[in-house]
Parts: sequence; structure tokens; C-alpha cells
Amino acid sequence: MPNPIRRPNRIALLCALAIGIGPATALAQSGSAGGSIGNDEKSVSGSRQAPRSVETEKPARRSKPEAGEPRRAARKSGGGAGSGGGNFDGAWVAHSVGTTCGAATERFIISSGRLSGELSSGQVSPNGSTTSGGSASGVSWNSSGRFSGRSGSGTFRRSDGCTGRWTASKQ
Repeated sequence: MPNPIRRPNRIALLCALAIGIGPATALAQSGSAGGSIGNDEKSVSGSRQAPRSVETEKPARRSKPEAGEPRRAARKSGGGAGSGGGNFDGAWVAHSVGTTCGAATERFIISSGRLSGELSSGQVSPNGSTTSGGSASGVSWNSSGRFSGRSGSGTFRRSDGCTGRWTASKQ
């Protein structure tokens, strides 16, 4: 005797498969709504227009300038007349020792040729020469020197007569 529970399960399975397949095949039919690819002129007789261009034409990139064209000079970051001292940009620490006034330490920043410290300010040229000055507690000072790579050194003179030397290192 056939099992009466199996027959409804088979029918339900077939119905589920029929419902699942039906919409999928309808979506995959050729000629369904949507755009066209290629020639959208479908008439057999008559004249045919030239195909439309999809992309605008772009000029080809050149890898080298032609002879006779002016060339731009390569420029290092931070170098040049307007920016000065760019290769010295960063945080620095200076230690100074005076003949009669003892020792001191100051932190400063060099950015695009400008020196800005806790108590001093100044400038640094592209070749590393520097001048700066400042004041605190009624005493002013001027200093000069040169930076090279990650270090610098120079001399200072204070308004109270103290003179000395300074050294600096890039942090």
C-alpha cells in the first residue's frame, strides 16, 4: 500500500521547484526590457549612420617632451629662493655654554627657513647659515651659526656681556 504522507510531500516539492524556476527563467529571457548593446538601428532597408562613439577621444600621454620644448628644472623639497632651510625642517634641541653665564638648553622648530624656539626666533638659509635672537628677564641675545645635516653649531652674545658657544641636534 502506498504511503499517503509521501505523496503530498512530492507534490509540495514539485510546486516549490516550479515556482522557484518560473521567475528565474522569465528574468533570463532574451529581448526583455533594458538597453541595447551595439547597433540599435534594426531596420533592414535604408541607409545606415556611422556608429556613435561611446568614449570621447583623449590625447595620448607623452613620456618625454619633444626637442625644443622648454623643460622644468627638478626641484628638491624645501630648497629654493622662497622656502629656504627646508632640508633642516623639524624639531631641534640646542645647548649653549657661556664664559660667565653658565649653560642653558632650548628646544626649537625649523620650518621653511624659520626658526621658532621657546625664547628665540630667527631664520635659516638654504645653505644652513642661521641668525637668531631673543630676550628673557631683561637680557637679550643674538646668535649666529650653521646647520649641516642633523647638527648645528655657532656662537652667541648677550646684552650683559656674556658670550659663548651653542651646539644643536635634530630630534
